[in-house]
Amino acid sequence: MADERPRASPIQVPRPERQIAFRTGISAESRAAAFLIAKGFRILARRWRSPVGEIDIIARRRSLLVFVEVKARERLDDAAWSVTDRQRLRIAAAAEAWLARNGDDRIRDIRFDAMLVAPGRIPRHIPAAFDAGG
Repeated sequence: MADERPRASPIQVPRPERQIAFRTGISAESRAAAFLIAKGFRILARRWRSPVGEIDIIARRRSLLVFVEVKARERLDDAAWSVTDRQRLRIAAAAEAWLARNGDDRIRDIRFDAMLVAPGRIPRHIPAAFDAGG
């Protein structure tokens, strides 16, 4: 009689460079969130996912809602050039999905910011780094 139990698929372990990139990203997002908190923002969500995209940090200060893309690189200037048009469109689509689920009448302004993070440097916050149009 054949064994009819479903077989577990083998666990795929990410390549070491992907594991390092993931840990670096999590660390950068934590540093960026702490920086935003110090600037008076309240973190509403981190690594928020929707079918259309992911937003690294969603934060609010009074009536301002910000969707933040965090970029970690060896140098801050390298991070500044790493948000592509395609990523901007995905972030904007994800922001629309978040707003559809989490509407708040107190929000008067919405902004798309970038937070650039490099080892040994204070994160660089770029308010209104891009608009929803890309």
